[in-house]
Parts: sequence; C-alpha cells; structure tokens
Amino acid sequence: MDVVGWTIISALFAVGMAGAIYPILPGALAIYAAFFVYGWFFTFEPFGFWFWFLQTVIVIALFGADYLVNAWGVKKYGGSRASVIGSMLGILIGPFVIPAFGLIIGPLAGAILGELIHGSDMKRSLLVGWGSMVGLLASTVVKIVAQLSMIVLFVVWLIAY
Repeated sequence: MDVVGWTIISALFAVGMAGAIYPILPGALAIYAAFFVYGWFFTFEPFGFWFWFLQTVIVIALFGADYLVNAWGVKKYGGSRASVIGSMLGILIGPFVIPAFGLIIGPLAGAILGELIHGSDMKRSLLVGWGSMVGLLASTVVKIVAQLSMIVLFVVWLIAY
C-alpha cells in the first residue's frame, strides 16, 4: 500500500506542477489533495494547524495571484477591463480551440479582441495583447514558485516530524 500511496501523491504533485503551465489542470488543488492522500494512506499526525494554515494561505494566494498578475500585465500596458476579461477567457478557452498553441494564442487574442471591442485602435490593442503575454508568463512563474514551495514545505514537514 505504501507504493500505491506514494505513486498517487507523486502523480498529484506532477499534475499540480503541470497545472502551473497548463491552466486546465487543477494545479495547486492537486498538490493540496496530495496532502490528504498522504494522510489517508499513512497518517495525518505530522500535519498540525500551522501546516494546514500555511498551505491554505498559499492556495488562496495562488488563486488571487493568478488573476491579479495576469490583469497586472494587461493593465500595465494600458489595457481596459474588457481586455482583462478577454485575456482571462482566452486562457480558459484557447487550449481547447487550438490545442497545441492555445495557451499562448488564447490570452493574446482575447486581450486584443477585448481592447478592440473597447474601442482602441489596432496598435494599442496589440500592445495590450503583449501585456497579456507578460502577465501570463509572470503568473506562470509565480505559480511554479508557490506550488514548489507547497511541495517543499510538505517534504520539510515530514522530515522534521
């Protein structure tokens, strides 16, 4: 059973880290679920209040940061609310419409279309689209760092126990 437990935990960690890059996957929630799998297969004993508090804060911060960092990139380059919404829709829809490149083209196209609908000219819309790419890349880096910190905290907690 130990092998099964660690296999599931490792798979959830892998899905979680892949979710930092591919937003269709659950990301931080998969990593969070791995902690419960550890508890069910082994023991919840090492995980006290502070472990759950810190991990929950990281997950909540990740959900907020995912939107805010992307919106920051669009706003930094002069984007409107419409381009922020378009970029977010593009992140969600793009990978389904264009499987290979939808993650990149989706938010770019969404921000450009949102800004065009808002009434901006093409030059400004393209600049805002570039801002959505900057925001997407920054958001990805933030997610990777935060999710790795969740896994490291888990391992350190187990070693310290």
